[in-house]
Amino acid sequence: MSLPPGFLDELRNRVPISRIVGRKVTWDLKRSNQAKGDWWAPCPFHGEKTASFHVDDQKGFYYCFGCHAKGDALTFLREAEGMGFMDAVAAMASEAGLPMPERSPREQAQTDRRTQLVEVMDRALRWFRLQLQTGAGAEARDYLAGRGLDGLALERFEIGFAPDLRQGLLRHLAESGVPEKLAVEAGLAAKPDDGGAAYDRFRGRIIFPIRDARGRCISFGGRAMDPNARAKYLNGPETALFDKGRNLFNLGPARAAVSKGQPLVVAEGYMDVIALALAGFEGAVAPLGTAITEDQLRLMWRVSPEPIITLDGDTAGQRAAMRLIDMALPLAGPGQALRFALMPGGQDPDDLIRSGGVGATRAVLDQAQPLVELLWRRETEGRVFDSPERRAALDRAIEAAVARIPDPATREHYTRELKNRRWALFAPARTPKGRFARRDAPPPPLPQTRASALVALDAGDLLIEAMVLAICAAHPHLVPLVESRLERLEPADPDRAALVHDLLAGTSSAAGRAALDSIMGDPHVRSAPAISRPSGAADTAEPMLLNALDRIESRRAARDELARAETEIEGMADEGLTWRVTQSARARIMADQPAIGGGDDLGEDREALAARLSRALSDEIWRKRR
Repeated sequence: MSLPPGFLDELRNRVPISRIVGRKVTWDLKRSNQAKGDWWAPCPFHGEKTASFHVDDQKGFYYCFGCHAKGDALTFLREAEGMGFMDAVAAMASEAGLPMPERSPREQAQTDRRTQLVEVMDRALRWFRLQLQTGAGAEARDYLAGRGLDGLALERFEIGFAPDLRQGLLRHLAESGVPEKLAVEAGLAAKPDDGGAAYDRFRGRIIFPIRDARGRCISFGGRAMDPNARAKYLNGPETALFDKGRNLFNLGPARAAVSKGQPLVVAEGYMDVIALALAGFEGAVAPLGTAITEDQLRLMWRVSPEPIITLDGDTAGQRAAMRLIDMALPLAGPGQALRFALMPGGQDPDDLIRSGGVGATRAVLDQAQPLVELLWRRETEGRVFDSPERRAALDRAIEAAVARIPDPATREHYTRELKNRRWALFAPARTPKGRFARRDAPPPPLPQTRASALVALDAGDLLIEAMVLAICAAHPHLVPLVESRLERLEPADPDRAALVHDLLAGTSSAAGRAALDSIMGDPHVRSAPAISRPSGAADTAEPMLLNALDRIESRRAARDELARAETEIEGMADEGLTWRVTQSARARIMADQPAIGGGDDLGEDREALAARLSRALSDEIWRKRR
């Protein structure tokens, strides 16, 4: 709907923002100045006891000094009440006593259709709840009782049951005057593509209603009673009411609980949320059958500035955490943080509550770790930094991750925190006699690193790249392990680029085969144990591949650093000084490279380079002589 010019301004002028906000907060009258329209209260968007939420009637805006929520009256209705924009405008218009502009016939038809769909969903919910009380629902009732859900819990969460009938709900809706087309449009029934009769989407399942922030039933989730069912959990499809990537299960009650000081706890599924809420953690929500989306993350932050993500302690839970890190970093900033609660022993929250009780669950939530902790663990856990290349690869990975944070202050704090952790990992350790041992130097190379054919070769960049491609071709099971690192190779040779694509996609092209034939023609590559006898070198292939990729990434980082140094120094000193500092930087990079065949990659004397660097530092060549 298009609004007349000045309509929104008229609404804001007629309705003080404090009137809208005052329905959700309790004003701190000692701090507020009512005569001037200056109001203070505890923030409704995050749990707190102090009045850090400020509302200014003269300016028409609110701002929280704690979670940094801000906006006008319309924004508040959208964020606090879960309204859409036009619904918020309608609420403001009603408050102001102004009639809403007439909608176009098309807009009115869409609104009427959504209203019809909500009515159909309410009819279906009543039918599902009734079926749970019938003889057909006895097994479902027994299952729910075994999960600790009594009658009050079933009532609170409006749990129902869909009998294993092909058209049970459809017949009920038809008898109520609901056309089949509307049932299909609501996602309650499915129509075969071949034109056959429509059938119930949910059959033989326990039913959980999904409500939006305004409390409207917009879809259902169903848990199969048959252990052999193709899908244990089934959600309704996308409809005019339901977008599963933009909603959360139990959002409305959780928002109310968070406003009273409860933490926002994000679990994986319906039963986890119900178990948490019944145990007293009422700010529990869950995504709807998918991994957390960016829209859901933003929705969480509108409820709480620091949601706690509960992760199952299994491998899948860990992978989900790592994916969430990459999504959250570009959005991170003040009032938009995450903490991660790692469930013990492969349990989920429901398991933990039943086995350890409320106390054990609270302890896990209280020990939730910040996002920076998981980022550090992802980059360091299970890895050995026994060479300069591997440590440089760590630095590069951390820098790339932190660079994605848009807020400068948050980025600076991440940088400082990760530098401290790096120092703790590599810093000198005090010996029993009080002296410092050199822990900043890498530990001795692992046996498989020393045995790598790369150590015995005068390996330039192209040869290392060739070795990576040859190992991946000989051991294709290693490709998924290094998939993201292979994508960053970007070979200059087009045939090698084609080979990279073939390895990642599992295809075979003429250019890729030509590149592999050329690589295998190199005696250094052909004679490497991981290539010449791949079946007998399975244990050494992986460390050799990782070492090669570490070296490629380290050299690339070193070249980038040198280029930046040359750019930054240009114009700051005379040509002689620029040349001397550049040479020192080159010498340092060369000295950092591990010895290969007794010398450096360019055939230069490493000791001479190191001595040149030492003299340059001693002479402080960057200082101008007087």
